Amino acid sequence: MKAKRLVSKRLRKSALCAAMGLCLSSGLLWQPAFAANTDGSLVGRTTPGATVTVRSPDTGFTRTVTADAEGNYRFPFLPVGNYQVEATRDGQQVTQPLQTSISLGNATVLNMGGGDGATNLAAVQVTGSRVITPVDVTSTESATNIRREEIERLPVQRDITDVATLAPGVNRGEFGGISFGGSSVAENTVYINGLNVTDFYNRVGFSSLPFSFLDEFQIKTGGYSVEYGRSTGGVINAVTRRGTNEFQGGVDLVVDGLWQAEGENHPNLFRRWDESRQNDYAAWGSGALIQDRLFFFGIYEKRDLDSQNTDDGGENFFDNRGDNDFWGAKLDWQINDANLLELFGFSDKSKTVSDNYEFDTTTGRRGQLRNTVTSENGGDNWAATYTGYFTDNFSMKAMYGENERSASALGANDDRCSLVQDRRMSDSFLGCTSNTSVIDRNDTREATRLDFEWNIGDHLLRFGADHETNTSDYNSHYPGDGLRYEVNNAGARVNGVDVPAGTVYVRTRQVANQGTFETENAAYYIEDNWNVTSNLLLNLGVRVESFDNKDAAGHSYIKLDNMVAPRFGFSWDMNGDGRSKLFGNAGRYYLPVANVINIKQAGPFLDARRFYFWDGTFAPGDNPIPGLGPEIGTVDDSQGDGSVADLRGEVDKDMDPVYQDEYILGFQQVLGEKWSWGVSGTYRKMHNAIDDMEVVNACGDSGFVMGNPGQDLTYFTDTDCDGESDGFVTIDTSKTGWELRDGTMIGWVKPERTYKAVELQLDRAWDDKWSFNATYVWSQSKGNYEGPVNSDTDFSDSGRTEAFDNPFVEIGGYGYLPNDHRHQIKLRGNYAITDHWIVGASLDAKSGRPMSEYGAGNPFDDNEFLTHYICESEPSLCYTPDGQWRLAQRGTYDTLPWTYNLGASLAYNATFGRVKLNAKFAVYNLLNDQRVIERNETRQEEEGVGLMNPFFGQGTAYQSPRSAQFILSLVF
Repeated sequence: MKAKRLVSKRLRKSALCAAMGLCLSSGLLWQPAFAANTDGSLVGRTTPGATVTVRSPDTGFTRTVTADAEGNYRFPFLPVGNYQVEATRDGQQVTQPLQTSISLGNATVLNMGGGDGATNLAAVQVTGSRVITPVDVTSTESATNIRREEIERLPVQRDITDVATLAPGVNRGEFGGISFGGSSVAENTVYINGLNVTDFYNRVGFSSLPFSFLDEFQIKTGGYSVEYGRSTGGVINAVTRRGTNEFQGGVDLVVDGLWQAEGENHPNLFRRWDESRQNDYAAWGSGALIQDRLFFFGIYEKRDLDSQNTDDGGENFFDNRGDNDFWGAKLDWQINDANLLELFGFSDKSKTVSDNYEFDTTTGRRGQLRNTVTSENGGDNWAATYTGYFTDNFSMKAMYGENERSASALGANDDRCSLVQDRRMSDSFLGCTSNTSVIDRNDTREATRLDFEWNIGDHLLRFGADHETNTSDYNSHYPGDGLRYEVNNAGARVNGVDVPAGTVYVRTRQVANQGTFETENAAYYIEDNWNVTSNLLLNLGVRVESFDNKDAAGHSYIKLDNMVAPRFGFSWDMNGDGRSKLFGNAGRYYLPVANVINIKQAGPFLDARRFYFWDGTFAPGDNPIPGLGPEIGTVDDSQGDGSVADLRGEVDKDMDPVYQDEYILGFQQVLGEKWSWGVSGTYRKMHNAIDDMEVVNACGDSGFVMGNPGQDLTYFTDTDCDGESDGFVTIDTSKTGWELRDGTMIGWVKPERTYKAVELQLDRAWDDKWSFNATYVWSQSKGNYEGPVNSDTDFSDSGRTEAFDNPFVEIGGYGYLPNDHRHQIKLRGNYAITDHWIVGASLDAKSGRPMSEYGAGNPFDDNEFLTHYICESEPSLCYTPDGQWRLAQRGTYDTLPWTYNLGASLAYNATFGRVKLNAKFAVYNLLNDQRVIERNETRQEEEGVGLMNPFFGQGTAYQSPRSAQFILSLVF
């Protein structure tokens, strides 16, 4: 008995020492990387020729392999979970059976005895929820793993986005997206059970699942291997819960919006009456339909949304209610120990009804009902995955799935009410609608992939292919008569025409589009993981990709193929004891073209803009259309005239793709039994951009062409000046393409973006008593190109920004970019007061983003585009020799303040017979800091050169007020 206790003590001590390898990974940066995106693997060394058996106590899944002549063994494609591992030789145990865990996307190392029979237990499972792994020479990736058990102990919202922001260098960005390592929010990829659920329309957002359905998350911040692509930001990888032999059921109650602080009002941004409450009620069940063979997990969640808010100007009040029920299910069929089949599906369809009322900000009372808008989103999703273990050394996975995301918005008044704005005083809408677009869109992804592993001596070959067909059915237009009316103060010119001082004009805009648009993305990859020595591993891989965006007629119009993405990594176990490691990697990553480009450019798109003198009147009643006087200039339909254009004249024939090169070097070390630390440096450089440029041809005619700014552009245009396009012309857009007032031709600067970061981390493993995690990131994001969306000017059409409309937009545009947060500190931890009570805390502190100062127009020609030039003269003088212009360099106007977000939680856990109770009360933004996180950066509006924007510098976004959440879970 004494000997048994001694062995147990040694195992636990060994485990805690080994824990430091994954203390970093489960809370921080680095993980062994060689596993598929739905499971993990088990590798190690034992007596040569030994039979190694792994068995899941939860499902009975059992596999056996034979160690090679050097004692190496490997189990690929193991489902996430707990396992018992045993090694025998000639009928005798090499060691006693060991318990370990397999985590998502990682290789768990477990050494069991050596050639001399000595026992070397390099990794076992510590009591608690963290997976314990030593520093492993197969790790070249930067990733953070978080299990649901850890989230239950911390003040973290039950949302994938909030979980992702626990990783260093990851922050919330514009449009509800996430920024990884200085990238824009439109550069990430999200997988659920291996199915890509990223919104391919504009690459911001993804299909949502309730936390009660999810089991483990992996956030890849860099260095990910060749099976991953289509991302120059980061990858979020998650798996759902699955059934076991034990029948279980449970209910979860989540009450959001408790102890909600009042939002602060600001000029032209009213938040005092904003309030959001949502209750979620989930019921789930799991078990075995056939013992040790067929398992199920099913969940249904009812979501009751009740929220209210005003628009920025406080003139409209919205009362919102939602009926957003969710269902999800997963089946796992262990056909036999060599063949597995998984099927999962979910529906995240949601419906929100919003009543729009008149509002009085003085009394806080709502008035007459103006409109009711019904919005529908989400869709049905499913995937089937087959895993085959053909030999001890050769395995495969095959997956097919479909991801659906719909988006529609329809107002009760949309048939009769038009959009009207008086932009002289506010951006708020007047009248009986504020619905900016009547949209009906359905996006469907069909995804297929194959992944293989072949172990040949010191080489592990991994190869495979994946293919996606992304189809968008799209229909959009403005409500009412299909026009949007804007009343504006004029500058010296309107629509290219000189106007008298003090002129007030009306711009009408008609935007409409309808069609079916398809994109095909395909890739294949191969990778060799070569154990050069027992302590040094080289990772050599290449991924070859292709992107094919098609027009509404099904013809390819942006086709990028043979894109070679090499990846190289190394990992050196410096002392050969698994306690310290030097690693690094270099790789290239390509970014696909979003479907919004197909829709906005390659369909029957209409964007007609007309300009009129205002007659000083508005129509009576609740549809106050402004009175139109004489028209100013001609119709501008350069963005689309309602027909499918000859795209040869709108797209570069020899376009280059957008890609990013990344380099990472890091060090990781165990400190004692429970602590670890690490440091890494990251350098990223973005190459190219794909965006629209207004190009002037040799005949003086202009039009927008999609291409690579600052590079050669080949497009179909008029070569003999007869008014008809008749041939291809190649121009160097770094030197020509835009005509100045004096007839001189100039070109565009090349897009640039670099990201430099140093990351420090310290971690203390959870041991049933307490844990702690700290990261500090110093980073710098600099250049003239944020990415395919613009945060500073709120332009979210991915790849179709204003950044390169003409060459002047980027003059002065090199500087610190909107996702530059120079310093970021993240702390989190928890402490078990008793066996039942746990307190948790988190802090996210970061320096503010830089602020720019945008103007309109420039001193070199008469065109009025968003630029970094500010005219400081009277409007009538701006385009004369007496005009005074100032160049405002990007990011130099100001830096926003630091923000601090402190969270706290108290959790209670207890067991009453067969019932397990978990309760948590969490408070977010405990100190109720409501600091500004975004400001209006437009000093002068387009069409208003010389006129100062009264809203410049005003806050447009602030930290969310304090709120609390109560979670109650019962497991039967």
